[in-house]
Amino acid sequence: MQQRDAYGLILEAIDVGQYRPGERLVENELAERFGVSRTPIREALQRLETQGLLTRDGRSLIVASLDHNQLAELYIVRAELEGLAARLAARHATVEEVKVLGDMVEEDRALIGDPSALSRANRRFHTQIHLASHNRYLVQQLNLVHRSMALLASTSLAAEGRGEDALAEHANIVEALREGDGEAAEAALKVHISKAYETRLKLDAARIETQG
Repeated sequence: MQQRDAYGLILEAIDVGQYRPGERLVENELAERFGVSRTPIREALQRLETQGLLTRDGRSLIVASLDHNQLAELYIVRAELEGLAARLAARHATVEEVKVLGDMVEEDRALIGDPSALSRANRRFHTQIHLASHNRYLVQQLNLVHRSMALLASTSLAAEGRGEDALAEHANIVEALREGDGEAAEAALKVHISKAYETRLKLDAARIETQG
C-alpha cells in the first residue's frame, strides 16, 4: 500500500506542476515531503523511470521532457485513442453519463480565465469520456497517454481565447454523444485534439523565439 501511495503522490505532484520537466527529484527530500519512508520512494522512482516519466541526468533523476517529435507522436496516439473512446461512448454511454458530460461543459464556463483550473476540468471531462466508452483496455491505454501529458510544462488552455474554443469543442462532442452518432463524436474529438496540438505548437514556437 505504501509503495502505491508513494508512486501516486509523486505522479500527482508532477501532474499538477509541482515538479516540472527538468527538475531533479531527490529521494530523501521526497520522503520528507510526503511523510513516506525512503524504500517505497525509491521503488516509486524506479517505476516512474521505467515508464519514461523520469530520466537520468548523470546520477540524478529528473522529470522527463518531451521533444518536438515525441510531442507529435503523443498527440497522434492521443487523437486516435480518444477518437475511439468517443465513438464507443456514443454507442455505450448511459443517459446519465452524457448528462454529466453536458453539465461539466456548462459548469466549466465559470473557469474561463483560470488556465490551471480549466486544465484540471478538461482532464475530468476527457476521463469521463474514457469511462463512458465502457472498454477497460482502452481506458488503461488512455491512462498511460494522459500520464505522459503531465510532462508538458504548460497547458494549451493558457493561450488567449483557447478556453472558450475548447469548451465549444466539448459541447460539440457532447451533442454528438447525445445523438448517439459515433462518427460525429469521433470527428469532434479529433478536431478538439488537433486544435489543442496546434495551439501548443504555437506556444512552443513563441517560447523558443523569446529564448532566442
